[in-house]
Order: sequence, then C-alpha cells, then structure tokens
Amino acid sequence: MTAQSSKTVLSLDSEAVFSLKDGINFKKSPDDGKCYIIYKENGELKACKNQCKHQGGLFIKDIEDLDGRTVQCTKHYWKLNVSTMQYVNPPDSFTQDELDVVMTDEGGLQLVEVIVWDPWLADPQDPQELQEGEVTVTYLTHACMELQLGGKKMIFDPWLTGPAFARGWWLLHEPPADSMERLCMADLIYISHMHSDHLSYPTLKSLSATRPDVPIYVGDTSRPVFWMLEKRQVKLTNINVVPFGIWQNIDEHLRFMILKDEVHPELDTCIIVEYKGHMILNTVDCTRPNYGRLPHNVDLMMSDFAGGASGFPMTFSGGKYTESWKADFIKNERKKLMNYKTQLVKSLQPKIYCPFAGYFVEAHPSDRYIKETNTKNKAEELNALIKKSAPGITTWTPKPGAVLDLALALMSPSRKAITDPPSGTNIYKDSWDFDLYVDELNRAITAEMFKHKSWIQFYYIWAGFKNYNLVVRVIETDEDFIPIANGYNYLVDFMDLSFPTQRPTREHPYEEIKNRIGVMRHVVKNGLLWDDLYIGFQNRLSREPDVYHHQFWNHFQTELPVTGPDWDLFLQQVPSYQRSAEPQGIQTESVSASTFLEKADCTVS
Repeated sequence: MTAQSSKTVLSLDSEAVFSLKDGINFKKSPDDGKCYIIYKENGELKACKNQCKHQGGLFIKDIEDLDGRTVQCTKHYWKLNVSTMQYVNPPDSFTQDELDVVMTDEGGLQLVEVIVWDPWLADPQDPQELQEGEVTVTYLTHACMELQLGGKKMIFDPWLTGPAFARGWWLLHEPPADSMERLCMADLIYISHMHSDHLSYPTLKSLSATRPDVPIYVGDTSRPVFWMLEKRQVKLTNINVVPFGIWQNIDEHLRFMILKDEVHPELDTCIIVEYKGHMILNTVDCTRPNYGRLPHNVDLMMSDFAGGASGFPMTFSGGKYTESWKADFIKNERKKLMNYKTQLVKSLQPKIYCPFAGYFVEAHPSDRYIKETNTKNKAEELNALIKKSAPGITTWTPKPGAVLDLALALMSPSRKAITDPPSGTNIYKDSWDFDLYVDELNRAITAEMFKHKSWIQFYYIWAGFKNYNLVVRVIETDEDFIPIANGYNYLVDFMDLSFPTQRPTREHPYEEIKNRIGVMRHVVKNGLLWDDLYIGFQNRLSREPDVYHHQFWNHFQTELPVTGPDWDLFLQQVPSYQRSAEPQGIQTESVSASTFLEKADCTVS
C-alpha cells in the first residue's frame, strides 16, 4: 500500500521569513523542539530536517566551508551540501530528503513532510486480555530472544555458539544450557540480517542437523540474507523471504511484519510481532527503520544499545588518531548513543523497554587492545536514563535465561513479572573455543591460489570495483599487525584497476590496510564481505587525506558478487593468466606460511 499523508513540521511568519539570510539557516520548532535547516539562494528556498542520514546526528555549521553551503554532523563529521542536498563527505554516498517549502498568502512559510502510510495500521486488532504464562519472552544471549506466543515458539537471531565477524566477536553472555534444544523446538525463526552476530552459521549448522525444515523468515533485502548458504554447506530447507510492510499470519492470533531500514536497505531489517493485539517491536540494529516512523505504545520494545560495532576509530592510526583522541571520541559517541536511545524510547512510549543485541566481547587474547579501547554502553545505565526521562516506562536489563511474563507486566508494574535465572547461574562466559575457529580461518593461508601472485588481479577483477579515484595498499600481517616477511604487499589503483609498483603521480586519495593473513585469505578464498575484517577488528588502517570513502567500503562490505571467485578456473588458467595479465608491483610471489603457522600454533590440512 502506498497511501501517504503530509504534516506541517515548522511554520514561520512573514517577519521570520524576511529575516532568513542567504545561505544556511538553523530553525527549531517551538512545538516539539525538533530542528530544521533552511537554505536560501537567489530568493529560492530549500529545507530538510537537521538530522544526518547516516546515524541521526545533529548538523552544525561547517567552519571549513567558506561558501556557506555545507553543514557538518556532530556525530561522525559527515558533511552535507545543503544547496544540493548531497553528502560531500563521504563523497558519492547519500542524498538528504527534502521537505516541501510552502509559502502562505500572508508571506509566511510552512515546511511540510510527506509521511508514508504506517503499514502496521492495516487490519488493526484490539488487544485481548492475556493469561499468565500465555506470552513470555526469554533472553538467551546477545540478540537472541525466545518468544512464547500462545501455542507457538518464535526465536530471534540465534547466535549461540562460535565467533562472529571471523574471530573478532565472541559471546559475552553464557546461553542457557538448553538453548540449542530450544532453538530446535522453535515453530519459527526470524533472522534480521546477514551479519554473523545475527546470522550465525555455526549455530545454524547445529540446527540443520536436527531441524533442517524449521521455518525461517527474513526480509526481502536487496542482498539476500542467505547468499552464503550453499557455500557454508548448511542444509536449511524452509527459508521464507517475505515482503516488507505486510502482515504475515501464523495462526488466528499471531502475526508479524518485517520493516526495512532506510539507511541500509540492502542489509538491515526490524520486526513487529503481534499476538492478540499486543505488539512487540524489535528494532535490532536498524539506524532508521521505516523512514523513522515506528509504532507508539507497543507492549514491549527491544533495541541495540552498546555501540562499538565498528573498527572506527580503534583500528585507525596516523594524523589525529592518537590514543587520547580515540578515547575522547569513543566516550562522546557512547554518550550520544545513550541520549539518542533514551529520546527514541521516550518518544515511542513502549510499556516495557529492553536493551539487547550488544552483549559481545573481543575475547581473543590478540584483541586485548580492542577490548580495552572499545568501551561500550551498559544496559543498566541506559535503563536508568530512560527511567529518569520517562518514569512511566518499565525497563528490563536481561540476564541469560531470564523470563518476562507479558501478562503480569501489563497487569501491574509492581507485580513480579520477570523471573531471573537461579542463583549461581553463570551469566558471563569465561571460556571460548578459540583454536577450533582460528585454525579453520588459518587453513586458508596455504590454499593453492595464493602460490600464484596473479590471484590478486583475478580477485579484484571479480570484486568489480573500479572507476573510482582511490589507491589502496594491502599488507598481510601476523597477529600483531607486523608485516610478514615474504607476505603479499601490493597496491591497487581503483581508477583503472591496475596494480602499480609505485603510487601514481596524479592527485589521489590513499589508504593503507594491514590485514591478519589468516582472516584476509579466508575472506578472499571464499568471496566473503569485508565486514569480517573491518567490523571484526582484523585490520589496521591509515588514510590520506582523512576521508571516508563510502563507495569503496560500501562495495566491499555489501556489494561484492553473491557468487564467489572461481578459483578452480583460475588454477586451470594460471600459466597463461600470469603470462598475459601479470599484475605489477607485487613484492613477493607467494607467502611462506610455515613460520606464521608455527607461531599461531595451527594445524593446517
């Protein structure tokens, strides 16, 4: 359904319109305190919300802009040219949504927002009385919740075993001992997106051995959630891709609706579950789901809260990236996120709020620096802020195995609606099976294709990113990001997809990326997205100038071909391939992996 409505978000009288200066004008609504930007040039007006499209930060005047056309986000320093509504840092990324500027007969103006119809209002259901025990929500770990909805069991985002993002993330909370059994008994499973802390192939491999036909539901994202299913050799036979904004009826009382994220439509989704007219909203990791419009007064809302799900700025060096700058930036970012989540929850007014999807830890000993630097928000502190700002909202800080009874929670906030796990239950994990998963990654080091330096050209041609003025140096390193003797160290010029021995003489941006050899080769061999490297903290980066290249990173993190490189074909053709298309500038022909593998104490088969 495409029904729309419009809403006047700001009104100015004729005097205020007359006082608008040429260039950028910041205005705040006296009604709700929301902020807007009006740009004036040659008597023409443009307007937009004062909200960065990346992660919702507030814009301020860009002091480096002498033309008076650019504003800068206070969150990640993205820059918007308000005269064109195009983001200029990062270049070639987003376009800002404009508001309609309507002039009144009296010489005033109105800023009008076009509002897309709220799809959950289709076929509204009146809430029915719930019985004790009829609807329960059990927290298992990270973003994994089990919902008992009458006679059906539904599970969100099961990550119950193994690491995420190669080897960079590990579970902070110990899942209940029967979590895998619970998963195998589920009537339906929702997986929000393809990131491996939500789509966990080690978990799904165990599930497929017992229940390959369990119904799994995902949104119809532009990049399929299960694009790696065949490569991972996980046999699941009942995956259902559903359209956005349409109720999916499970039985007489239970239905759900998946919504897409506006900022990352190729990736993120969120879900509304409704049982007997009672709504549960799970926004997961979405930045701006459903154009920022979400249902109000739901019975239970859950969302991420922790921050730290990025390599920035911990993995960066050079220029401003001193340890003190990083510490200040991270502190401020976490504070901004806490305030944003507090205001979001306050504006939506759910009856109950639960922060989740942030319980991970950089547990591997080689990532001690990241663990110490990448401080995260605490759920208890966010809930305290929410209670102070909106005391009528009940908050829940979950522990593994804790159960919320929705009927009891709705009857009276003072009633015991939450059952915590028994005393003595192990809440935090204290051991992880590092060797099993790290050894698996490191097996890629001695793969046959890496004995031939022309794999580099073959891989980047397969990747398909070019015609972009960026030169990247990629360096293979050990665990401590020290370049490996005889490891690959090469340049890629993405302007013409060449591999020069030296940086070109033309003016060009430059990035240097040091990657742990095992993870990089695993990613290359299997045609995986570079999230394993970047979000998984498996590389170290420097760049000049200090500009985020959205097109480059977006391509390697979300837009690589869904079919991996054909290495069998490469190995068949490698003699002629090397003669006719040998890339230049590779310092070594192949890596001698034995020394690194001995140091890493890995067995390679």
